[in-house]
Amino acid sequence: MTHPASAPVPLSGPRFHTEPLELYRRIRREHGAVAPVLLDGDVPAWLVLGYRELHQVTSDPVLFSRDSDLWNQWDAIPADWPLLPMIGRKQPSILYTVGERHRERAGVVSGALEAVDPFVLRQLAERYADELIDALCGKGACDLIAEYAMLLPVRVLAALYGFADEQGPGLVTAMNDMINGGAGALDGQRHLAESMGALLAAKAARPGDDVASRMLGNTAGFTVEEVAQDLMVMMAAGHQPTADWIGNSLRLMLTDDRFAASLSGGRHSVGEAMNEVLWEDTPTQNVAGRWASRDTHLGGRRIEQGDLLLLGLAAANADPHVRADAGAFTGGNNAHLSFGHGEHRCPFPAQEVAETIARTGIEVLLDRLPDVDLAVPEDSLTRRPSPWLRGLTALPVTYTPTPALGGLS
Repeated sequence: MTHPASAPVPLSGPRFHTEPLELYRRIRREHGAVAPVLLDGDVPAWLVLGYRELHQVTSDPVLFSRDSDLWNQWDAIPADWPLLPMIGRKQPSILYTVGERHRERAGVVSGALEAVDPFVLRQLAERYADELIDALCGKGACDLIAEYAMLLPVRVLAALYGFADEQGPGLVTAMNDMINGGAGALDGQRHLAESMGALLAAKAARPGDDVASRMLGNTAGFTVEEVAQDLMVMMAAGHQPTADWIGNSLRLMLTDDRFAASLSGGRHSVGEAMNEVLWEDTPTQNVAGRWASRDTHLGGRRIEQGDLLLLGLAAANADPHVRADAGAFTGGNNAHLSFGHGEHRCPFPAQEVAETIARTGIEVLLDRLPDVDLAVPEDSLTRRPSPWLRGLTALPVTYTPTPALGGLS
């Protein structure tokens, strides 16, 4: 089936963060499983909305390459294009490495994360979650995004990397400054890069039982700069989506009666809420991207060599061709594409780390603040204006003030 020529959809506007699933359904009805879209500056691309089509793209890294040098639009991209940090050229990180070199590099990352002791990971997550709640529990009200979800993942990841405990708060600030953009973004990026360089120098001289030392000790011949780039990518990719996973799951549990029991001290529904979020409200909505290495066809569309394809993870998860009811609760079904698919997907050990941090963060919060309640009407909650990552700008809550634990657990 081919689709007639149709006007491209601007990948911007409030509907991407107010009602994205309804918007994706409309785009699918009007354009099919692969839709023409426009990025900032009217740069053309394809958005892959179909589950099967996205599976096809991510399963064929030769035809649909991760090599951004293939892009046929580079001559039209200005030096100050706002999406360059996301869709860059000749970037040295694992994100843009292809072929055997990518497989080797991904193996080093996966091996370093897989060696993390799950009990140590859980203890670290509990420790920092308790520390954060100690600062909140006596107030009786807080914003769970700014004061909790956006602070927890980096602290845990920094400890796993091998950073000293006292460096954690500075790394949290740097990472969030980078995410928020503006005047502090470059300073945040500089602090993170300098801190990573100092960490690797220290671990090269005195290795430890940590992710940085394990990556430095690999035998695949990667440079210190490559290791530093991959560690920074892993921290960025692990922090914001995990923070949004925490925030989106807590929003669901605070606003949906099905999860009311969990808010009174039970834990049995936490995993269900987290899984439903990955289907219905996934933190990573769209991913850039893949580039066609030759002319081809996909979802009834003619894709030309060098065309950019965006992975519509949220849209694919709601594809009615693979889900009888795209709005239904999916229970224990883990066939979502929220972590991607294929050899460039989020490494499985990284998924496990993110899930442990998010689940522990939610469980500790519910244990410590069992009567937490939303402080504003549900329909007043707002999302960041982004088609890429879906997360709340704030989640204000109230609860009965309680004493701090008096120290780290």
